[in-house]
Amino acid sequence: MSKAEQTRQLIIEKTASLFNKNGYAGTSLSDITAATGLTKGSIYGNFKNKEEVVIAVFKHSSEELSKKVDEVISVENKAYRQLIAFIDFYRNNWFSIFEKGGCPLLNSATEADDAMPFMKTTVQLSFMHWANKVAKIIELGIEKKEFNKEINPKDYANTFIMLIEGGILLSKMANKPDNLYLALDRIVKIINEEIVE
Repeated sequence: MSKAEQTRQLIIEKTASLFNKNGYAGTSLSDITAATGLTKGSIYGNFKNKEEVVIAVFKHSSEELSKKVDEVISVENKAYRQLIAFIDFYRNNWFSIFEKGGCPLLNSATEADDAMPFMKTTVQLSFMHWANKVAKIIELGIEKKEFNKEINPKDYANTFIMLIEGGILLSKMANKPDNLYLALDRIVKIINEEIVE
């Protein structure tokens, strides 16, 4: 990694939780310099503008979350166990997600919709990637005759994402994981009653 790449990475890593907690619109250049210990000139020497920082930080945060989910899924062989591992990731990691300001995809989607439209396409792609990941697990289960062949994997993947994000939002507001657990339990019930062959 070159020195410039190292500096860019430092800026991204030091500001990721800051952006996630305060929002992209609510994080100023002064906040970025305070978090990184760098000057404004150094920030703009590595990024064209704040919008470029915002997109880089969002991509970093969503990729980090995706890697962590992939790690727990990859140790399972059966599609059913992979889906349960996916659900258990949120059950077991709710505290660290809340501590960092909540789900970066949910937070970014809220801002990208109205306050920061330049982010909308990037956030949409992340949600599509997430839905495709879950849909592929369901497709694998159908191929291996673990799951009902009549179901629509994409519809179920989107339903699971909606339940998880809604659960995170309500639990974050209440500062306890009860609503997230309720959503996760509902997903497990759906898997067992509607998806499993």
